[in-house]
Amino acid sequence: MSEIKSLPESLSNVHIHFVGIKGTGMAALVEIFFHNGAIITGSDVSERFYTDEILEKLGLKALPFSEKNITDQIEYVVYSSAYKLDTNPDLKEAVRRGIPCLLYTEALGSYSSRAYSCGICGVHGKTTTTGLTGTILKEIPDFPSQILAGSIINSFGKTCTFTSKNVKDKSIPKEFEITNAPFNSVFVAETCEYQRHFMSFCPQKILLTSVESDHQDYYPTYEDIREAFVDYICKLPPNGDLIYCADDSGAVETALIAYNKRPDINLIPYGENAGGDYQLTFGKVENEKNKFYLNLFGKEELYLKVPGKHDVRDAAGAVALVCQMLRYFGKHPETFVKNIIKGLESFSGGKRRSEIVGSFKTKNGNDVLVIDDYGHHPTAIKTTLEGYREFYKGRKIIVDFMSHTYSRTQSLLKEFAQSTQSADIIILNKIYSSARENAADFNITGKTLYEETVKCNSKDKVFYYEESTDALDFVRSLIEEPVSSQYPDGYILVTMGAGDNWKLGTKLIESYK
Repeated sequence: MSEIKSLPESLSNVHIHFVGIKGTGMAALVEIFFHNGAIITGSDVSERFYTDEILEKLGLKALPFSEKNITDQIEYVVYSSAYKLDTNPDLKEAVRRGIPCLLYTEALGSYSSRAYSCGICGVHGKTTTTGLTGTILKEIPDFPSQILAGSIINSFGKTCTFTSKNVKDKSIPKEFEITNAPFNSVFVAETCEYQRHFMSFCPQKILLTSVESDHQDYYPTYEDIREAFVDYICKLPPNGDLIYCADDSGAVETALIAYNKRPDINLIPYGENAGGDYQLTFGKVENEKNKFYLNLFGKEELYLKVPGKHDVRDAAGAVALVCQMLRYFGKHPETFVKNIIKGLESFSGGKRRSEIVGSFKTKNGNDVLVIDDYGHHPTAIKTTLEGYREFYKGRKIIVDFMSHTYSRTQSLLKEFAQSTQSADIIILNKIYSSARENAADFNITGKTLYEETVKCNSKDKVFYYEESTDALDFVRSLIEEPVSSQYPDGYILVTMGAGDNWKLGTKLIESYK
């Protein structure tokens, strides 16, 4: 097989076959390549995913895996890490023919090398921050930009990417033309730390939201994952910008270690502890909107209509990145404040990121809101639920949480047990395993987490159902209870985690139709 690990400078009319095309990152990359004129085919399993809708909008349909998919016309193959070169029929045939095969991360990295690319990374918040950045950039006139997020973003038109019109039609304004960038655009992408995937990316700027212990199957210690982020930051070019959250101790520590290695890097903090232009001041939560201020814009009020201080911090980071990009092009960010405000106000989250999946009234007339969220790390769970508690003061919160991976649950057991305390009722399920680990190697189950969580809460607040959908009748009995004076607005059911417990919310909504 050819050892080429890069794409051609122009993708126009280049035939690329995607193996595992329905993966979120893969479908997003398909969108980006499609808008750059590539000819796309792809293969995957027959099960329907939400990404099928993204592909169908482009006129694409996933083929069943088969060596027959690899025709003489195919010039490159991009494949998901879920599939192997020596076992998948498409990939085996591509190898036999000597067609260059790139992992998703390698293809993303190759593309990033041909634009002014900015990587958004962190243990928490990278998808939301990427979505916010793209939603703001949509409102900046004539700014040639492409954005790739790790989930569907509502304000992108319910896709994972956004490509500005002037990138599609090549009408790039002179002041935004970028030297040595054939695609003549800014490219902003969510970049993942797992297995050091982000090391394939070629960043001109990096935004770092947070660093703490995670992915214990690959990073056994906090120092291991911190070192990966440091190495990624050190990929910045001379005098490159590192925009980091000054309110996250891991991000601060990582930034300083990277700076000691690379003192030419520009450290640009954002957050309550930032000082400078991106000092964040929280305002009131009013009419289900978060009000906040940044030093750069003085007393100008900024608004975000998604709940939680953590999302406001993500918004501050997104604004900082956009402003630093504007400055790179010789623009004054203050002149774009109205555009930035409009972008922030039009952001409504994304799929499985505080996603409101439905609402209804019970037989007794109680109002019920169903929210699904991907939070699967104790810090994300805690901050997200605290945000709901502040945002929806008049609603009783029921959370169903399914922990993801035995290694993470075992390493962070006490933290998980304490993370759901802001909810009024806590329902726990089995551990949602990963193909990369063997349950028999661990002495922990969902029941273990339940027992530990009971220690942190009253026993009548915490309940266990092995399968999330087994809790349907229990949840129905809860929401049919008369509302109290403490929670006059009704109920919220939050399905939280990286597993499949979102099915509980779906079944609950269906049962009231």
